[in-house]
Amino acid sequence: MDERKCIAALIYPDFMSLDVVGPLQVFASANVERNRQGLGDAYRLLLLAECAGPVPSSSGMQLVADAAWRDVDPAHLDTLLISGGAGEAQQRENQPLQTWLQHAEPYIRRLGSICSGALILARSGLLDGRRVTTHWADIETLRENGKLLVDSDCLHTYDPAAGDGSDHLFTSAGVTAGIDLALALVEADLGRSMALAVARRLVMFLRRPGGQAQFSALLAPEPSRTPRLADLLEWIPANLGGDLSLEALANRARMTPRTLSRVFARELGSGPTGYVERIRLEAARSLLQDAQASISTVARLTGFGHPENLRRVFHKHLCISPQQYAERFGQETPHA
Repeated sequence: MDERKCIAALIYPDFMSLDVVGPLQVFASANVERNRQGLGDAYRLLLLAECAGPVPSSSGMQLVADAAWRDVDPAHLDTLLISGGAGEAQQRENQPLQTWLQHAEPYIRRLGSICSGALILARSGLLDGRRVTTHWADIETLRENGKLLVDSDCLHTYDPAAGDGSDHLFTSAGVTAGIDLALALVEADLGRSMALAVARRLVMFLRRPGGQAQFSALLAPEPSRTPRLADLLEWIPANLGGDLSLEALANRARMTPRTLSRVFARELGSGPTGYVERIRLEAARSLLQDAQASISTVARLTGFGHPENLRRVFHKHLCISPQQYAERFGQETPHA
């Protein structure tokens, strides 16, 4: 008897290739890690489409579907992931597919979406009343549904400990967030150490929790959005350990402190001091997740100076201490 969990991805013409190969590679790499430990494969991978055979992605590459979804017994699927892509609009109107999803849902242990695949799943009605997310560019389209609790700023909604059904029906944001989702699924199946081993094998420096924001504060906004601040916003992340006081920032931007504060409020919706604090916080989170330095060193490198200052900011924004954050999300536990 085959005890491997069947992980299936649903594809269609003009799907996004990374929505498929990224998450599936996570499961394949979990098999590799288990083999290295002398264990058998945990997963069997399956590609489903309207018909078996080659299916073109939006990039022009083709993947070969193993079977037609209508011919598969959903009870044999452990997990089904619906990919996103330019062709999702047509699949929303694919009534046979929608009917099959409605029929299959009770039999599949985990049913989720990657990127704009959430729009396909939402059309089936299975997500009504649930917290959902998708790629930031499709958030407003998702909101038009009116029956969903749309979260525009998270990586995925899978949470096996929530007790609200989010371990059964879930969604994820764009492209690489599908990899984060797949790592969370592997962690739920095989444990945290295996998920971290897979992340390392894929040279992923962070295993990002599902609630993390889609946008990194360390990524400066497009210059066209912040023309007067573009140079300053690019400079700040590279100088977190230095003087980033309002006066120093104003001098760097060749503005008065009052003018700089006004420009920040207009173009970014926050003041310079709050912006710098968020940048420093995310840099500290990144270092702690990677276990790259002790908490004292992280505080110094990110401009907080003393660990107590770092602790206050973590409690303010995350309601936990740096040590607790490192223990929960880090690869190792850094020492103070």
